[in-house]
Amino acid sequence: MGARELGNGVSESAIRFDCQGVPLVGILHRPAAAKRRGLLMVVAGGPQFRVGASRQMILWARRMAREGYPVMRFDSRGMGDSYGEFRDFLKTDDDIRAAVDCFVAQCPDLDEVVLWGECNSASAILFYAFRDPRVKGLVLLNPWVRTDEVQARTVLRYYYFIRLAQPSFWRKLFSLQFNPLESLRSMIKLIVQARSGSLPSRGAPDGDGFAAELPHDLELPDRVLAGFSRFNGPMLMVLSGRDLIAREFDVLIANSPRWQAEIGRKALTRHDLAEGDHTFSSARLREQVVSWGIDWLGKW
Repeated sequence: MGARELGNGVSESAIRFDCQGVPLVGILHRPAAAKRRGLLMVVAGGPQFRVGASRQMILWARRMAREGYPVMRFDSRGMGDSYGEFRDFLKTDDDIRAAVDCFVAQCPDLDEVVLWGECNSASAILFYAFRDPRVKGLVLLNPWVRTDEVQARTVLRYYYFIRLAQPSFWRKLFSLQFNPLESLRSMIKLIVQARSGSLPSRGAPDGDGFAAELPHDLELPDRVLAGFSRFNGPMLMVLSGRDLIAREFDVLIANSPRWQAEIGRKALTRHDLAEGDHTFSSARLREQVVSWGIDWLGKW
């Protein structure tokens, strides 16, 4: 399809490619003088609006392209403009591989592909990245590792325990502005869930090679850890201070020696954005994330 010139030597073009016979749609952001390292932005999750987080990926892609990095965004099967039956983030390996194939074909001078994902697409790229030798780096924004136990521990730690220390809570309690029994029942339920089992931390199963897909019967945190353990390239992680999903990831790490050990031995650059929400939904937050990304890409 025809390319649209955006200025500063950057063009955008819509591309169509197949995944197991299903047409997928992507957008290629191509600098005039392209670097040999490119970014593939993965959209997983559920149905997306063309505003909010999706619009933010457009702005991120354009900014990266102005810095000389070719960028491709795409919709997996059943998402956005792509055809096919919707498949959740646990089953997108084939989509990502088809997108990497297309990206490399469109930009034959690429030496390295970096996968970029947010929330459950960050988890999806961890499931895939170690399988593909063309993938040399990962950007992980607020990875999704939720289980009932992880969520319960996080709410207890970052909501109930903090709330009990706030004077406003006790003012509401003594002024009878809410039902303490209802809150107590809710907290007890969370405590039961938090203690219903140990947090998963078994790590990666045995086996190597491009075709070795991770077993689907692993619990989500185990599967994320397995992909994290097997990938040996540089990784950039950004966690938001005002995001429950990011706090769930921290709780998982704090309760898992295996996670702590793996993080300690990886080439991982972590940034914590104290004022950040889940989708970095302001110009200042968006700019901070992309600035960290550009700085990180230039250092390895």
